[in-house]
Amino acid sequence: MSQGALTTPEAPFLEPKAPARKFKVTWRVLLLALGALVLLLSFARAVTGAVDLTSAGAINASVALAIPIGLAGLGGLWAERAGVVNIGLEGMMILGTWCGAWGALQFDNPWAGVVAGAIGGALGGLLHAIATVTFGVDHIISGVAINILGLGVTQFLSKVTFAEMPGGGDSQSPPVPKPGVVSVPWIGDPLKALEAEQWFLLSDVAGILRGLTTNVSLLTILAILLVPLSYYLLWRTAFGLRLRSCGESPVAAESLGVNVYTYKYVAVLVSGALAGLGGAFLSQVAASAYREGQTGGRGFIGLAAMIFGNWRPGGLAGGAVLFGYTDALQLRRGGESVHALLLVVTILLVGVAVYQLVRQNRTRAALITGVAAVAVFVVFALTGTVPSEFTSVTPHITTLLVLSLAAQRLRAPAAIGLAYRRGQGK
Repeated sequence: MSQGALTTPEAPFLEPKAPARKFKVTWRVLLLALGALVLLLSFARAVTGAVDLTSAGAINASVALAIPIGLAGLGGLWAERAGVVNIGLEGMMILGTWCGAWGALQFDNPWAGVVAGAIGGALGGLLHAIATVTFGVDHIISGVAINILGLGVTQFLSKVTFAEMPGGGDSQSPPVPKPGVVSVPWIGDPLKALEAEQWFLLSDVAGILRGLTTNVSLLTILAILLVPLSYYLLWRTAFGLRLRSCGESPVAAESLGVNVYTYKYVAVLVSGALAGLGGAFLSQVAASAYREGQTGGRGFIGLAAMIFGNWRPGGLAGGAVLFGYTDALQLRRGGESVHALLLVVTILLVGVAVYQLVRQNRTRAALITGVAAVAVFVVFALTGTVPSEFTSVTPHITTLLVLSLAAQRLRAPAAIGLAYRRGQGK
């Protein structure tokens, strides 16, 4: 092409377009989003008078309810990053609740119960690994079997152990010792006084901070630390790279000398131990004893939190907090608090609709989201409370809504759930 041809009017249209800038989540973005959320909750609290939206009690309860969900989700993350679907998280949590209570009572030490709970969940993970990794059983079938087995085994063990103890029974244990709690000194009373003033934003921030810094269980702190630890191990070490390669392309990993079976076993064992730790939290911290049915489907909600977080520890933690928060609100003045939450949902949906229209140029999606925002606001405006029959299912409805909104951006590990046999790439 001659030099003069480059000056023709058509030339600019032949130049490749610059790639669109990809939205990147940074610490600054996360802090801004967190600040905006607190501001939104403060506004909703001021408008509706639902003080539990940002009260210290609600925040403290939210953390306690989010921990077992987060631990189950973290367990699912380890297994699924190695390519093993772990539907059996619920059963492993059930084993953890029983073993956690038994260990604490047997050794009269709550931390012995924590270790026992993790071991109980790991045993469930070992069964799942033997079935799926060694024998190639379908991951879903094995996971369902673990759930059924966990429930049946703990029912039998309760009848032969707890039923013989004073204060125990066929479906529950005697009261178990709890791990200690800690508080940040010298700030509890000033924050309580500021929260009681009910000032816009300031009192809300005080309530949130007081809920996060007073009467926090040591097991809660340990569970929170496991999130950045998992991120470091899985994304910042050679071990984590090899483990994740087993979930993306086990054939390629094997060709580079990775023992795929070993890494899958390690991942599923850690997965079970984390789920068991979440079960021990339920029987030792969230309650004062083991009770049958204590998990209440939190293993499945943890799996939903993991999917919502796009198989990443940070997103998983955010999903667990969201589910724990909605669960806490329905337990504390459920009708009033959940009704106020409708206003928050309305504003968030309007924001999503504007983003879809302006930044993504998705007119149809923005219209659907806008209609949903109007519908939620109409319900909020025409009612003064939410019936208790509906507030009890708030966490489950939240799970469905969040997964439906997040479905378009999800990317699971490429080889997740696929059967693998050593040497199949040859």
